[in-house]
Amino acid sequence: MTFSAERLVRISDPDDSRVDDFRKIRERDLVGREGRFIAEGTVVLRMLSRSPAFTAEKILLLESRVEGIADILEAFDGEIPILVCDRNVIDAIAGFPMHRGVLAVGKAGRSPGLQEAVDGLPDDALVLVCNAISNHDNLGGLFRNAAAFSADLVCLDAQCCDPLYRKSIRVSVGAALTMPFTREKSTDDIVRVLDNAGFEILALSPEGRSPIQQMEPGRRTALIVGTEGEGLSKPLLDKLNTARIPQTEGLDSLNVATAAAIALFYVANAQGRV
Repeated sequence: MTFSAERLVRISDPDDSRVDDFRKIRERDLVGREGRFIAEGTVVLRMLSRSPAFTAEKILLLESRVEGIADILEAFDGEIPILVCDRNVIDAIAGFPMHRGVLAVGKAGRSPGLQEAVDGLPDDALVLVCNAISNHDNLGGLFRNAAAFSADLVCLDAQCCDPLYRKSIRVSVGAALTMPFTREKSTDDIVRVLDNAGFEILALSPEGRSPIQQMEPGRRTALIVGTEGEGLSKPLLDKLNTARIPQTEGLDSLNVATAAAIALFYVANAQGRV
């Protein structure tokens, strides 16, 4: 595929106002962007080009990367600015050495509320519920695993960090841009809506009452995982079916993303998804 060089806008000054959105992204990425986010790297840019829920507002590239990703650029609307610059300029803009040399400002579309999202799920849905996941690497890993095992929805409570943080998106290999998700105030609210929708709700915990391989997933199943360290609260565990992943004694519990991957595979396999 041949990409038209006419679409490229060359940036020679790192103080050019057209690149303001990309400036010092490590610091600015920690604050709200009014639905905007930074996508970094070729894989993530490709996922953004395919996303039904997100669009790119502008793209910033190291000039040597253009030819290699021309097919991805062709997938974006021709009105989206594609800015290019050399190594020194892009490093000065970003505020650190941009080894990947591929950045985009993405824009989130309308996000469905929990009830609307659940109402649109199929009869054999698989949902991952995240409780107070505050580590961006873990949240990115959870989105990647949810996508890998064909989950239909990720539900976040208000204590979860932002899945559209640059590092979360990168760790998810772009799955945070293609995996449907919704956010609700509390996990209790999420549980209530899922229970009313006929879901079998299974909470993962090292102290779970049954080994996961002995559980029989329902036609509609929701898996709940909690933050590392504290895990899920006792009141929540007391009112739900709980499962544990057996492991060698004397070791700490599995990383939350690893545990979720095992559980998602188990349920997805039982449902015939994989």
